[in-house]
Amino acid sequence: MGHDFEALVERHRREIQVHCYRMLGSLADAEDLTQETFLRAWKAQDAFEGRASVRTWLYRIATNACLDVLARRPRRVLPDQLGPAGEPGGPVTAADLPWLEPYPDRLLDGAGPDDAVVERETVELAYLAAVQYLPPRQRATLILRDVLGWPAKETASLLETSVASANSALQRARATLRERLPARRTEWTAGDPTAEEAALLKRFITAYQDGDPAAVARLLREDAQAIMPPLPLWFDNRASIVRALALSMDPASPHCIGRFRMRPVRANRQPAVASYLRRPGEHDHRWFGITLLTIEDGLITAMAAFESATAAAWDLPETWHEPAGPA
Repeated sequence: MGHDFEALVERHRREIQVHCYRMLGSLADAEDLTQETFLRAWKAQDAFEGRASVRTWLYRIATNACLDVLARRPRRVLPDQLGPAGEPGGPVTAADLPWLEPYPDRLLDGAGPDDAVVERETVELAYLAAVQYLPPRQRATLILRDVLGWPAKETASLLETSVASANSALQRARATLRERLPARRTEWTAGDPTAEEAALLKRFITAYQDGDPAAVARLLREDAQAIMPPLPLWFDNRASIVRALALSMDPASPHCIGRFRMRPVRANRQPAVASYLRRPGEHDHRWFGITLLTIEDGLITAMAAFESATAAAWDLPETWHEPAGPA
């Protein structure tokens, strides 16, 4: 490949990173494994014979690199997978667990020549959470076959197994996903943001910035869920969520965490908000994290707040700056 190698592989960087993210459930790990993929490709470039496309070759390298990692790491989790829902009642200690992480839409845009690479159904948080239940080789088989559309023979070759074994792994993986994915998933807000979604997000942001739990309650379905990794506590109904917000938003409460500023963003092809928090006694609103929303029939059915998400990943500042008004 000579001097053209870097340009040849660089055009596939974003889609390889998305592939690694699906396999690993972590933006940071996906970035690391993309670099590892390119390093392995660089070292093996003289052995590349051109019998497959460079794109296919990179996917083979990336999949094997991810399988190497998965062989020695536990699956990534969300709080609702750890135990029953709880009730608000005081301080909760963060848990040092391998949490599933969100993925910025800005890194999905232009990720590859095939829209299936970033198809909404295969980057949603619910899909990623379900995929984590699959053993590594089943996970790879499912993603290669059902997401990327690889033939059974090519998938079996990559995994160094028979076509029959690869097909069996695929059927088991599909069965697990059917058990783990939400039944009403197809009814969620899909595709580009709608005017209704934008209006709902605006009301959600206003309610949070005003510190008004009652206003938030009006936007939630009765059976709405809320998770907040790295906190293991989670809630499975509107009443519990609102009670928790009342404790955290009330300046007179000993559990008050401060006041928020938010702006709409997108993550995992879902509506989301970037949050900044001014804690009691502080002057500035500092980066807090990303909250993904699931919307159904004009109401929020799930909230997933990730304090581990970094501002840099969303190309945002660490400290809140008021958006510029109209000229």
